[in-house]
Amino acid sequence: MNPPGLNEQQLDKLKHRPGFVAALDQSGGSTPKALAAYGIKEGAWSNEDEMFAMVHQMRARIMTSPSLNGDRILAAILFEKTMDGEINGRPTADYLWNLKQIVPVLKVDNGLAAETNGVQLMKPMPQLSALLKKAKAKGIFGTKMRSVINQASPAGIKEVVSQQFHVAAQILEAGLIPIVEPEVSIRSPEKAKAEDLLKTAIIEELNKLPAGRFVLLKLTLPERDDLYADCVSHSKVVRVLALSGGYSLEESNARLRRNHGVVASFSRALVEGLSARQSDAEFNAVLDAAVQSIFEASTGKQTA
Repeated sequence: MNPPGLNEQQLDKLKHRPGFVAALDQSGGSTPKALAAYGIKEGAWSNEDEMFAMVHQMRARIMTSPSLNGDRILAAILFEKTMDGEINGRPTADYLWNLKQIVPVLKVDNGLAAETNGVQLMKPMPQLSALLKKAKAKGIFGTKMRSVINQASPAGIKEVVSQQFHVAAQILEAGLIPIVEPEVSIRSPEKAKAEDLLKTAIIEELNKLPAGRFVLLKLTLPERDDLYADCVSHSKVVRVLALSGGYSLEESNARLRRNHGVVASFSRALVEGLSARQSDAEFNAVLDAAVQSIFEASTGKQTA
């Protein structure tokens, strides 16, 4: 049995349709960097509310762009404040699904704890139960939560994956589908070894999931091509997503093409080159080129 109240149409889209997931979920810590990349320097706002209003305008510009559509985008990952806001006078999740046919997903973690055992676990989430209830009421389909692996530490990696799947069980009980994201840092000196350990730990947890329970995986593009093929074909996995992790759009797409069955869930790489100073026509053209290139890399299609 699927989680209670799950939107089967949205699940079918995520499982079977061509496309990729747009990650639009920069949180408080990364918001100034996101705004700076967009051409709005720190000091342009006088308090946090003004900063979040500016980043909401940026996200709204992306979401309302004709370049962002359900033909190429499967889902969009949102920050809580974006979910709570409106796009063109409609609640964000409602706008995305009912106008764009893009499945709305919510980032639910509270950021990263300090590094121990070569990894950064997620901070405690005392508000998670209330947040999941609110998200469900607002029409959110699933969630995303991120941990980071910096070293090839067997104990640390096992702890990261165990925490991810423990929280995933709570999310599934609330009727939402979790995106499990144990990111391996692209700066890790033992990246390939860490990825091998991670894959083993993930498969162990997937095999323990009860009947009718599914997750999505969001993983760093690996050093060994098709490393996660067993995850792509696993009966408990809706889709395997790739994060860009700091790679450029060009490098991300090149790596993605070499990992069959994996689709993108890019954040920085998606918005590379977008600027507040661009006209709408320029903005839409840059975004369209990025969306098309990521779509082609995710689906194996090339334009002539």
